[in-house]
Amino acid sequence: MPGKDGGGFIVTVILGIVGAVVGGWISTLLGFGKVDGFNIGSFAVAVVGTLVVLFIYRKLRS
Repeated sequence: MPGKDGGGFIVTVILGIVGAVVGGWISTLLGFGKVDGFNIGSFAVAVVGTLVVLFIYRKLRS
């Protein structure tokens, strides 16, 4: 998600980890199956989850 985010390296890493967990939770909740191991599907779910978390983070910060 392009744009400048405040917080630095640590906040970015934490948001990425939280986003991956949220993505896995949403995927399981919607019935796409469990996220297990490292594969393309799990990676895509983690990226989508991270984008959702970043969107919410930016809305709360502004």
